[in-house]
Amino acid sequence: MSPTAAGTKPQGCTNFKLRQLTRRVSQHYDAELARTGLKTTQYSLLSVVLRLGPVQPRELARNMRMDASTLSRNMKPLVEAGLLEVLPGRDERSRSVAITEAGRARREEAQRHWRAAQDKINRVLGVDRVLALHALIDEALALLSPEETDDE
Repeated sequence: MSPTAAGTKPQGCTNFKLRQLTRRVSQHYDAELARTGLKTTQYSLLSVVLRLGPVQPRELARNMRMDASTLSRNMKPLVEAGLLEVLPGRDERSRSVAITEAGRARREEAQRHWRAAQDKINRVLGVDRVLALHALIDEALALLSPEETDDE
């Protein structure tokens, strides 16, 4: 009989437990990526900009599920290091973000270290557990995401 069938409720704070897990997982990735001088958030930002091509900051923030001020804070050191550049947009008020050649090279180097961290997580947790975790996270994100439409 499952715990919910027996009437048992989850104990503890889900937010706290998730934060504990993300901190621990981040430690593995951060240790590997530190060898390239990047943090995991910076590697992710370079990867998304590379995938989307020159992109407006608003679209980049939406894709990364972060607010504009967090994006700006995360972009600043990458722009200062010459890994990203902010270019004029279609009009005077708009901008776009692009990855530089130096950014591409650093991201490629970091990708090897990211892969080493991912392989370690897969070994420690087991591939089946990682796949199940990914599926559970994706399902939870979908359930907790605000409705995109107001058709009701």
